[in-house]
Amino acid sequence: MLEFKMHTNLVFADTLREFAESENLGAGDFILTNEFLYEKYLKPLNLSCGAAFLESYGQGEPTTAMVDAIRADLPQGVKRVVAIGGGAVMDTAKMLSLHTSAGKTEALFDLSPGAEKPTRIFDVYAVPTTCGTGSEVTNACAVELESLHTKRGLNNDLMFASKSVLIPELLSGLPYRFFATSSIDALIHAVESYLSPKATPISRLFSTTAVTMILEGYRYVVERGAERWTDKARDFQLASTYAGLAFCSAGCAAVHALSYPLGGGYHIPHGEANQLVFAAVFRKYKEKKPVGALNELESLLGRCLNVPAEEALEAAFRLFDQVQPRKPLREYGISDSEFQGFAEGVTAGQQRLLGNNYVPLSVEDMVEIYRSIY
Repeated sequence: MLEFKMHTNLVFADTLREFAESENLGAGDFILTNEFLYEKYLKPLNLSCGAAFLESYGQGEPTTAMVDAIRADLPQGVKRVVAIGGGAVMDTAKMLSLHTSAGKTEALFDLSPGAEKPTRIFDVYAVPTTCGTGSEVTNACAVELESLHTKRGLNNDLMFASKSVLIPELLSGLPYRFFATSSIDALIHAVESYLSPKATPISRLFSTTAVTMILEGYRYVVERGAERWTDKARDFQLASTYAGLAFCSAGCAAVHALSYPLGGGYHIPHGEANQLVFAAVFRKYKEKKPVGALNELESLLGRCLNVPAEEALEAAFRLFDQVQPRKPLREYGISDSEFQGFAEGVTAGQQRLLGNNYVPLSVEDMVEIYRSIY
């Protein structure tokens, strides 16, 4: 039996001021964000609620220690946490909203049969400022588990935001590099959920729309110049949310699974790590199972790019590299001697994702994928 999940209220506002006034943000609310966003968008509003900046607790994407430190600093009596930022900010707020008696974030990731079930202690309003994660509409989060030195994902329906708020104004100052890596992440959400065995007609509708909008936007950017991406900011933001709605039900797969050792071990940003393995994973899929649902994806990509279906994957990979060029793994300080350990760790720890693969991948397949991009 298949299922499509959508457990949030989606709100559209033109400006952050409009949203803040409509929600009467103030006492009992707490804002989690980044300092540069606070200074540009929030400080002029003179809100009476408290705020914290994610980067004050550590650099890069969140770790369990960072989330625990923020948890310790939250004021008593918070009713709503408004997460204004990228996926790291929204995921952190979602983890903060869950409580166990252990009081540690890592306890949320204990899925053993006897583990304590967390409870939700406040509402989260998720306000994305990038166009990639889709975290505003999913029940998922990702964090670096410091005890394992790798990123780990978690799905829990208690982590659905009470409201998801799309404000195109907040993308206006997003640097091109962050636009590129986040939007490629959204595209990967869309194509992985499209191929997932858990896909439904509804999730595929969102996947297809997201792929179409992002590829149309990429062609526009390549033709007119990087600085013109903001012309399509609203479309990229919507496409990211559509992709989030798709993968919330159908799930992501091997691209995300194989990227986690890169993000956790070498602190490569999430979207960038996904792009590093994206083409290699899909080439391996094509090698192992050339006939199947992958052909439907090729047809979709071909229609979007005006190329024959059999050429569509490679045409798409070339377009992605025009939008954001990739580096080989060696340039991140990664050694090829680590690939076996990466693959074994993915196999042991990422079955939540690998179960959504288009075709099963062995440890040897994964090592070959990493080696092909070294």
